[in-house]
Amino acid sequence: MVRTLRKISGGIAACVLLAGAVQAQSHAQAADFALASKYAGGINLDDYWVSEKFDGVRARWDGTRLISRGGNTFAAPPWFTDSFPPTPLDGELWVGRGRFAETVSIVTRAAPHEGWRKVRYQVFDLPSAQTFERRLRELRALVAAAASPYLALVRQYKVRDHKALIAKLDAVTKAGGEGLMLRRNRSRHRGGRSGDLLKLKKFDDAEARVVAHNPGKGKFAGVMGSITVEAADGTRFKIGGGFSDAQRREPPPIGSSITFRHHGRTASGLPRFPVFWRVRKDEPRPAGAPAPD
Repeated sequence: MVRTLRKISGGIAACVLLAGAVQAQSHAQAADFALASKYAGGINLDDYWVSEKFDGVRARWDGTRLISRGGNTFAAPPWFTDSFPPTPLDGELWVGRGRFAETVSIVTRAAPHEGWRKVRYQVFDLPSAQTFERRLRELRALVAAAASPYLALVRQYKVRDHKALIAKLDAVTKAGGEGLMLRRNRSRHRGGRSGDLLKLKKFDDAEARVVAHNPGKGKFAGVMGSITVEAADGTRFKIGGGFSDAQRREPPPIGSSITFRHHGRTASGLPRFPVFWRVRKDEPRPAGAPAPD
């Protein structure tokens, strides 16, 4: 009896350790994503490669599956990834410019489906210890060898100076793109935010959690007038612009994460002229979870 209890106890302990290891591995994968800092000028652009910033859903290919920033696995159909190389890749699941909501609705479903045929995995980095220029050469070879219709290499190019960079930003934005990314030539891949990876857009954006719905007045009487949100640092503020009539009738749920646009920060650190952009829900749903309304 004692031996049996010891076996059961040992088995439970092993399961707990295994669950902890799996959870730790998931968090490690999520934390390993390289994040961009804001481009502020004053740098030598000869030291950077430039590419379009795709408005898609970030995903890491670990050699066998696609993983979200939260460490969850996307339910991509086997035919979507069959030809992908057994090498970790970093990129965006993307349907097209201005089609972020459609991309999210496809890739976050809990089960594989035919909608993935619209998606392309736009690869822009190779998580390894090599410099970016060497990683880029290897990426080109890997994507060419894969010959997958669902795998694409993000075009990287050089610009002469700040004026040329802004001209490129204007062209990309006018065509419906989100902005530009800059990657330092000699940088080694590392997780977290750094000056090795920069983003340049026409506007600033950030995320916050919805904590309250505030009733509207005047033309917004009877519907939501603004939402109160809480930023990661605990700061709370209201957002009243950027909502459609339908969103005012059914505002983002309390507790949901939203992305808003703003024009810099005030002296006290609050976003200047914050405007609602969209609800952030780009994590894949677990198997068996109901689809959203």
